[in-house]
Amino acid sequence: MAGNSQRRGAVRKGGTKKGAVVGSGGKRRRGLEGRGATPPAEARTKHPAAKRAAAAAKAAAKGGPRGNGARPAGRKNDDGPEMVLGRNPVVECLRAGVPASALYVAVGTENDDRLSESVRMAADAGISILEVPRGDLDRLSANGLHQGVALQVPAYRYAHPDDLLAGVRDSAEPALLVALDNISDPRNLGAVIRSVAAFGGQGVLIPQRRSASVTAVAWRTSAGAAARLPVARATNLTRTLKDWAAKGIQVVGLDAGGDATLDDFDGREPTVIVVGSEGKGLSRLVRENCDSILSIPMAGPVESLNASVAAGVVLAEIARQRRS
Repeated sequence: MAGNSQRRGAVRKGGTKKGAVVGSGGKRRRGLEGRGATPPAEARTKHPAAKRAAAAAKAAAKGGPRGNGARPAGRKNDDGPEMVLGRNPVVECLRAGVPASALYVAVGTENDDRLSESVRMAADAGISILEVPRGDLDRLSANGLHQGVALQVPAYRYAHPDDLLAGVRDSAEPALLVALDNISDPRNLGAVIRSVAAFGGQGVLIPQRRSASVTAVAWRTSAGAAARLPVARATNLTRTLKDWAAKGIQVVGLDAGGDATLDDFDGREPTVIVVGSEGKGLSRLVRENCDSILSIPMAGPVESLNASVAAGVVLAEIARQRRS
């Protein structure tokens, strides 16, 4: 019969007319189905970006340069890379010199001054610039507010506490270190790193668990100081402080109800200042292992200071004492 494309005796495959996968109207339907979003360039093994990422990972495993937060091989933490999303956070990270491995820009993203500056700074710093489908960035953001741009920041490479102390002992200056206890805000960590660098300190110690880590936020708040100042991470903060005390470093905790005040404190000896959070303060075991608990005299009705502000006040006083 004219108009009927199925010849007599033929059996239609696929079971029903609707949704046929073979024959007229259904030929290669399965072959035309979508296969999902294209993976990022670094996930495609033959792409140049993937080869560059593999080479960078291999170089990091062998121990790269000491700058930009790099630490000796064998001391790497288990954290993965971080993705910074949004035009303002990305351009601020690049301005602060945060080490990055790749800048992702979604296909069809509308350009503006922030994006242009980000691309220019990434190119000047030798950071890979990759154009990816917008869906790739959508999957990285729960609310889709990436604004078409993302920056990949590799995991920070921490110093070992033993290496940090050995480096301090090799220097001509007496030890001036800061340990953080119960600090969970990376902005506080970044601000402390900045203050330690500003007042002649040699490093920062943080616990491995229940603590802020050196994320892109901490990098940005430190204004690049995290690239110059080693940050060590201790498996057990109390044990590390006890070990340092046995090696001649006075351990001084900060607390509003301390047994001594900053006015009477002699900071010219090798010192590690232990700072607790504004809410929780010092943990019990850490407090018990401090040689003294120091308070900051205040004229106003304020009961306590932000952790990074308190650290900055004490570091400034110690720096003044050592200058004189």
